[in-house]
This record gives sequence, C-alpha cells and structure tokens, in this order.
Amino acid sequence: MADKPVNLPIKILSILLIIGGILLYIGWGAYYNSWNMFAPEYIPIYGLTVIMILFGVLGLALTRLKD
Repeated sequence: MADKPVNLPIKILSILLIIGGILLYIGWGAYYNSWNMFAPEYIPIYGLTVIMILFGVLGLALTRLKD
C-alpha cells in the first residue's frame, strides 16, 4: 500500500525525531560519560531525549491510524 502524500512528511519527521533522540542519548553519554539518567545534573538532557523519542513514536502511530 502506498503512503498518502499527507502522511509522508509526518512519517519522515517522526523517524527523524526517533533517530535524533537516540543519537542525542548516545552522543551526550559518550561525550560527558554520563550514562546515569537519574543523576541530577543530567536529567534535563535525558528528559529531552525521552520527549523526542515519544513524539516520534506517537507520530508513527498516528500515521498508521490515519491509513
């Protein structure tokens, strides 16, 4: 089944959000050696990571529901 033209930009943005969130997590953790998500000084950046991934997953789920 071909993607509808309206869903394609949403799907691309959602995939980019998921990839960006994962790369942010890996990059930040590797650069600052901060793999503990619950350390008080790193909570904001990992909160942003979780939000990016959740919005990406939600966007993909919504494009599936529209079909």
